[in-house]
Amino acid sequence: MDDTSPAWQDRGRHHQGRHHQGRHRVTRETRANLPEPVGHWKRALVVLLSLLLLFCGGLATTGYLLMHHYEGRVSREDLLGPARRPGTDGQPDSGPLNLLLLGSDSRAGEPDQDEYPGQRSDAVMLIHVNRDRDEAAVISIPRDSYVYVPASGSDWSGGMNKLNAALALGGAPLAAQTVTRLTGVQLNGALIATFSATREMVDAVGGVDVCLPYTVTSTDTKRVWPEGCHHLNGDEADDLARQRHDLPDADLSRIHDQQLIIQAIARKVTTGKLLTNPLQLSKLVSTAAGALVVDKDLDLTKLALALRKIKPANVRYATVPYSNLDLQTPQGSAVELDEAKSKALFAAVRDDTVTGMLSTNP
Repeated sequence: MDDTSPAWQDRGRHHQGRHHQGRHRVTRETRANLPEPVGHWKRALVVLLSLLLLFCGGLATTGYLLMHHYEGRVSREDLLGPARRPGTDGQPDSGPLNLLLLGSDSRAGEPDQDEYPGQRSDAVMLIHVNRDRDEAAVISIPRDSYVYVPASGSDWSGGMNKLNAALALGGAPLAAQTVTRLTGVQLNGALIATFSATREMVDAVGGVDVCLPYTVTSTDTKRVWPEGCHHLNGDEADDLARQRHDLPDADLSRIHDQQLIIQAIARKVTTGKLLTNPLQLSKLVSTAAGALVVDKDLDLTKLALALRKIKPANVRYATVPYSNLDLQTPQGSAVELDEAKSKALFAAVRDDTVTGMLSTNP
């Protein structure tokens, strides 16, 4: 790929090795670099983004009071901490919005929680809503990006580490600080998806259609999806969203496939009859709302009003440009971001020009 390629179109061709999956006894610092379990964050991430898209398309159907009812089902925490945008108590009534979305692989409450202690932000996304509130950009930051993670208490004095370490070392506020420092983007809110529900959501919409640009073989079930289009039920979509081995760009390809599933759910929600089926819509939104932890100051009903004009076709997807998928570091193999191209992308977010940039160079 030559240097004239748009930053958001960069594609590496390196493969990442498989991770050892033994039992670990760790400190907070080393916990951040535990091997990835067969996790649930991939499905939870789809829940998170689909909920936002449901708000976009569903507000006119469900109305203010019903949206307020679903908002009451989400969990609330201080997710931004020191990274909270100065002088605000939530999202503004006008102007652009920037939200941090984290997919946590926490196993709390599950049978194997002792084998995989703590949590890591195995999915990190920045959602930018433009000033006119009619377009959005979903920007994935590779979880293994080698970045500066600020100090957190006595266990972490600050320094270079993988991005997904921040959640383990200092919770969501440290993850938010890390992303803010990396991007220069002030955050209006944050959300975490903590429970897997993609299977139920996909089944609730009657399955989804996904077109793959390469063949994917499941290392878990041995399913094979040849290059081309496939109709997936919930179990199949869940399986596909986990896969990263033997793909052209490993975890970056997995991000791509997850985005395909997110878009497919959004299409079914906004173009089908689901919005006029109260029982089906209620089940879907309840499932999504129950999967979320939302920052204490983020008003989801107000957010729904802000997003109501956005159509799925006006949501752009991008991955932060990288130059090396196999950077050797003290924390193991990591992703080296392309400094110049990343800065250009983050500047476009800050300047509220990123949706136009991605529309021009899809």
